[in-house]
Amino acid sequence: MRTHLRLLPLLLLAAPTARAHPDHDGILIPVVANRGAGNIPRVAVAIEGDKRIVRSNGLPDHAPGAFPRKGNPNTVAAQDYTFAVPLEPEDAPEPVFRGGWFFGVALNGVPFEAGTGEFWENDRRSGWNYEAMTGFLNLGIDAHNAHVQPTGAYHYHGLPLGMETGAKDADGPPAMRLLGWAADGYPIYDAAGHDDPKDAASPVRALRPSYRLKEGERPDGPGGKYDGTFTADFEYVEGLGDLDALNGIFGVTPEFPEGTYHYHITDAFPFLGRSWKGTPDPSFSKGGGPGGPGGPGGRGPEGERPLPPVVRALDANGDGEIDAGEIAGAPDALGTLDTNGDGKLDREELRPPFPPDGPPPGRP
Repeated sequence: MRTHLRLLPLLLLAAPTARAHPDHDGILIPVVANRGAGNIPRVAVAIEGDKRIVRSNGLPDHAPGAFPRKGNPNTVAAQDYTFAVPLEPEDAPEPVFRGGWFFGVALNGVPFEAGTGEFWENDRRSGWNYEAMTGFLNLGIDAHNAHVQPTGAYHYHGLPLGMETGAKDADGPPAMRLLGWAADGYPIYDAAGHDDPKDAASPVRALRPSYRLKEGERPDGPGGKYDGTFTADFEYVEGLGDLDALNGIFGVTPEFPEGTYHYHITDAFPFLGRSWKGTPDPSFSKGGGPGGPGGPGGRGPEGERPLPPVVRALDANGDGEIDAGEIAGAPDALGTLDTNGDGKLDREELRPPFPPDGPPPGRP
C-alpha cells in the first residue's frame, strides 16, 4: 500500500500531458492552503503568466533536526519566499553559475542550495571551498541533509530525506520521484531514473554522477591528498556515470512522458546541481550580492555585515541595541550558543558566518 507523501495536504490541479517542458497545463501542481503563522509550514503554488509561482515560509513538512547544534548555531525561522519558476525553460549557451543563489525549491517550499560559505583559512580567494556533504567539516547537517543559515533559513544540501521517505512506496518497485524545481524551470528528481532514459518501460535504478576524486595532492592552499574535503578535490569525467556535469540528463519522467531535461539529487558528489542548463529566474537570488540580505557572509538591507553570534544572541528583540534587560539576561542568551552543552563557548560556536558558495563543479 502506498504511503502518503509527508507533504502538507496537496491538491493536484492537473494531469500530466506529453509536453517536453513544464507548461501551463501539464504538471501536477501542489497547492496548500494558508494554515496560519508560527511554526506551521505553508506553501502555495499558482500559475501566473509564464511562471509557476511558489510562495512559502520555508518551514519543512517534516520535523527538522534540533537547531542550534554543533557546527550550526542558528535557529530555524519562517521566511517569506516567492519563487518564480519558468514554465518554459530556455537553455543557455553554456552552463550558468550564480553565487549567492538558491539552486531550486522543493515541493514543500524549502530551497535547495549546494554551496557552502566556508573556505580554507577563511580565504575566499584561495578557491578551496569546503564541501557540506562529504563529512570533513561539521556544518550541522541534519538527518534530512539540511541545515540553517543565520537568517533562520532552513535549506537542503542534498536529498530531502524527510520528504523523500514520505513519498516512497515500500512495497512497490523503484520509481522516479519529483522533488522540486530548479531556478531555470527544469524539474528535480531523486536519484532514480530509467536504465534507458528514452524508454519509460525500461527498469528504474539509481543513476550515477560522473565525478571522481582527483589523483595526487593539492598543488597549493591546504595541500595534502585530494580526499573530498573541498569542492576542487573532484573532477568531472564525461561518461563516467549516467549524468552530465550539471547532475542532469534528458529523458522521460512520469510527469514528462515525451522527455525533458531534468536534474537528479544523488548520494555522491556533486549531490545537487551547482550550475543550471537554462537561465535561472532572479527570484532565486538571495539579493544584495553573494549571501543576500542577512545571509551567511552577505549584507543586510543597509549594506551591513551580519552580526556576530554573540551580539545576535544578546540582542533578543533585534533592535540593534543591547538594553539593561538584555544584559541581565545575558547568561541565558549566551547559553543558547553552547550547542555542545560543555558550559563554555568554543571557537566554532563563536564563529561568525562566512561568505557562501564556491565555484561549481563542471563550471567552464
